[in-house]
Amino acid sequence: MNPFTYTRTADTDDAIAICSREGAMFLAGGTNMMDLMKEGVNTPSQLVDIRKLPEKQIVTRDDGSIRIGATATNSDVAYYPLIKERYQVLSEAILAGASAQLRNMATVGGNLMQRTRCPYFHEVAFACNKRQPGTGCSAYNGFNRMNAILGGSEHCIAAHPSDMCVALAALDAVVQTRSASGERSIPITDFHLLPGDTPHLETALSHGELIAAVDLPVISKNARSHYLKVRDRTSYAFALVSAAVVLEINDGVINYARVALGGVGTKPWRSYEAEQVLMGASANEETFTAAANAAMQQAQPRQFNAFKVELATATLKETLEIVASMAS
Repeated sequence: MNPFTYTRTADTDDAIAICSREGAMFLAGGTNMMDLMKEGVNTPSQLVDIRKLPEKQIVTRDDGSIRIGATATNSDVAYYPLIKERYQVLSEAILAGASAQLRNMATVGGNLMQRTRCPYFHEVAFACNKRQPGTGCSAYNGFNRMNAILGGSEHCIAAHPSDMCVALAALDAVVQTRSASGERSIPITDFHLLPGDTPHLETALSHGELIAAVDLPVISKNARSHYLKVRDRTSYAFALVSAAVVLEINDGVINYARVALGGVGTKPWRSYEAEQVLMGASANEETFTAAANAAMQQAQPRQFNAFKVELATATLKETLEIVASMAS
């Protein structure tokens, strides 16, 4: 691990000023950061500990929406009463991830910034364009069982690992940020970037820009949601495939649909193709099959992850059926 300085501050403006320096990085729960530093993947010259910042409250706003402070822990969010009741998909996604100990430490902002678990990214002996631009993608023709089948490029096919972010994509969440230049609102679907030719650029944040909160828009009381995760073992494992679905069904017709997938995309994958099939259609097996097939139309599997196409199709169809049964 490279030498670094450590600063703790309870002032947001101070944290932003310090972290705007070259080589500085924010530190919250540290559940991902510490591993990356030990592996020599992240090599900050300065860590700015932001766990004492005031951005940790979860607030139900006057219009019924929820604002989640960026330093709120994953456990705080998963067990917040209104989130459990109204935004069930988010609570389920968080509880499907990691372990109770990690959820008690990990923060919302840190989860948004979570980096890939592609083994070639974590092993510095291998080429990785995300870790070291221009060196190549070892996963592209390597052992790519856990890698993405949607949104990849010849430069990177690393799958985004977060469960929480998949649910946020299905909920149309908005990320609120602060920097020396002011404040920004970034839709969750624009927050994470596709790899393209620049896989080392993972989010829309600029250096020194701080995630302050995540907003959950108002959701209909008639909407139902569910998160389904398929993995190699039942705990402490990343998704092979996951699906987050939000539906509102009236008289057997779907009038609101949001679909997002995990484990298959280079970012939390919002499936507009599936939503287009669902909107205005009857809530039945035929519709759900068509939507699940549509979600995989653009899939580009590699040698060892082609099974994800069929698995994702089946997982999404099952999730749609579960949500529809809740709405009936």
